[in-house]
Amino acid sequence: MHKRLALRIASLAIITIAAAISAYPQQAWGDVPYETYYKDNYNRQYKIQTAYMPSAALGNELFIDDPEHPGQQTFSPLNQPQDLFIDEDDNMYIADTGNNRIVHLNAEGQLVRVLELKDKPLNRPQGVYVHDNGDIYIADTGNNRVVRLDKDGAVLKEFVRPESKLIPDSFKFDPVKLVVDKRGFLYIATLGGYQGLLELDPEGQFQGFFGANKTSVSFIDSLKRLLYSREMYEREISKLPGSITSVDKNEEGFIYTVTKEVRRGQLKKLNIAGLDQLAGKGEFADTLSDGRYGEFIQGAKNGGAHESPQLNDLTVDGDGNITVIDTKLNVVSQYDGNGNLLFYWGGSAGDTTTKLGLVKLPTAIASDSAGRLYILDSENNVVQKYELSEFGRLVHQANSLTQDGRYEESEPLWREVYRQNSYYAPAVLGLAKAAYKRGEYEEAQKLFRDAGWAQGYSDSFWQNRLLWFQNNFGLFMNIIFAVLIVGWVLRVMARRFGGRLLKRSSREARRPRSELAGQLRHALYIVKHPLDGFYGIRHEGKGSVLSATIVLAVALAAYGFMRSRTNFIFNPSVIVEPGVINALIQFSVVWLGFVIANYLTSSLSQGEGRFRDVYTGSAYAMLPLAAVGIPLTVLSGAMTLNESSIFYFLQYGLYGWAALLLFWQVQGVQNFSVWEAVKNVLLTVLTLFVIAILIFIVFSLTSELADFIYSIYQEVAIR
Repeated sequence: MHKRLALRIASLAIITIAAAISAYPQQAWGDVPYETYYKDNYNRQYKIQTAYMPSAALGNELFIDDPEHPGQQTFSPLNQPQDLFIDEDDNMYIADTGNNRIVHLNAEGQLVRVLELKDKPLNRPQGVYVHDNGDIYIADTGNNRVVRLDKDGAVLKEFVRPESKLIPDSFKFDPVKLVVDKRGFLYIATLGGYQGLLELDPEGQFQGFFGANKTSVSFIDSLKRLLYSREMYEREISKLPGSITSVDKNEEGFIYTVTKEVRRGQLKKLNIAGLDQLAGKGEFADTLSDGRYGEFIQGAKNGGAHESPQLNDLTVDGDGNITVIDTKLNVVSQYDGNGNLLFYWGGSAGDTTTKLGLVKLPTAIASDSAGRLYILDSENNVVQKYELSEFGRLVHQANSLTQDGRYEESEPLWREVYRQNSYYAPAVLGLAKAAYKRGEYEEAQKLFRDAGWAQGYSDSFWQNRLLWFQNNFGLFMNIIFAVLIVGWVLRVMARRFGGRLLKRSSREARRPRSELAGQLRHALYIVKHPLDGFYGIRHEGKGSVLSATIVLAVALAAYGFMRSRTNFIFNPSVIVEPGVINALIQFSVVWLGFVIANYLTSSLSQGEGRFRDVYTGSAYAMLPLAAVGIPLTVLSGAMTLNESSIFYFLQYGLYGWAALLLFWQVQGVQNFSVWEAVKNVLLTVLTLFVIAILIFIVFSLTSELADFIYSIYQEVAIR
């Protein structure tokens, strides 16, 4: 009896634990030495199921015929390999740079042959590419050439630096990576070639530079160009665009490139005109338009957000998914054909032993016909092989259908992905698209919001809004008709009883009003007559600290309402963390700093305003936040991206209006001319920066002093 009871309790415990585990997204199945992550549209990182699992280490047991002992073999390991290519039959070709050779392995990783040129040996080759016809192209970096071999290894052609007036004299032909299209045209990435890929025809004639990166110009650079003389600017170090590190192509003919040493546009998908098709990360272009690629693991010890990803190579699989490797952070990131993140993973291989799945120095990556990944480790001289997990395969299948526009077919697959991990945003997005396709716009709107896709949410809301107008058109017209009738009646009554009402209002106007009410009414008067209104604060006593504090409190409440309630398609931060308290503190500190700085500079400039006058006028100047901000925030809930120009026009107009009122406050309260007010505002901003720097220094010194006192206390306490 007791045994049965114990068995039932144990079974119930196992079921409970299993249910708890299945309800929360887990990392992986099996012993995987790294963790896989996803970063949603709001930059929140989630740990997800393993997408790729390590299955084998290849190329670490290479034996070739011993030339000194015929009939025997000798161990010949890879030596600093730099490139890896997999052909349509899944044969692997490795640019074994340190050994000056190309190593050919079959699909199982067994050695087939070693390619070494006898007449003119290879010299540190860093790239290899195999054409569909079997020809082998080698980027022979040390010899400044590209060699074309037939499938048997015989030399067919040698490509050297082409002769053309369009090529600058400073250009060095040091090929490192290359691809060849169906026409036989070569696209070559050269060492330090900031001009882009060198394009050659099958005969080696120069056709132009392709897919060059653009020079990024910062605000400081623009300021230097504006302020420096020509001689001073020419002495500055030339700012050149990043040089392409590696290149790949897909079956459709798109050219893919990766670039190191840049913060944006590291990954590109170029069409025949050399235009990037991944600008803004495809689906999420409305909120993530910075063009950054290469992920980092938040909280990792290898640099994380403080280090820029250094993408070294990429591969494109049969479904169009793009996988890139980072040589600095040891992170592998995979994106779909539109540039949307699918997952990323990584981990350090350590300093001593090689562990399956971990790479010490990734230099190349390739994929085979089954979607398996192969990463070349140039420090451990090995190729790590990765198989798709069930979760990864499910995501690929569902996403492939979604990319083809077959949303309803992808829905069951996305539901299974969502069941396994409800935090995985691509699954939510796939379900949202399926719901939109079926005409379930309310469900689609909710899912698009959860996925963080503003365009999809806007389209769904537009459909819901249209349906609402169609269903309530009669009621809407009746309301408009009733409003018109009421307006007509009021006008008739105004004509008939206008004289009596005017006399009554004049009698009421002569009644004494409270001083506070008059001051608040004066704040509204400033909106129409700013210069006269601000002048009245100083010289006519039409303002007070109490009324200013009330107006400021209303403005702060309106600002907090704007930050927390604006439609998420115009303010994505409302989904993640509105941060209203921090925003209000920042607003208050900046506003108070402006008041103090303006009073100080005005006092030195012989301004007439007292501190209370500056405080009162600056508070009244914030009235547009309540007058326009609150209605605009409410209105944003009924707007779509089609009306975004209206929203942003009103929003920028709101802030511009407040800024103008602050300027007129300086002019009116201090009794300045326009030019005097301009100089005063500029000095105020400069003083505000100085105050901020002084506060930072004081806090830093205080922190250092506190640490010093605490260290002395510890020393005394120990002794």
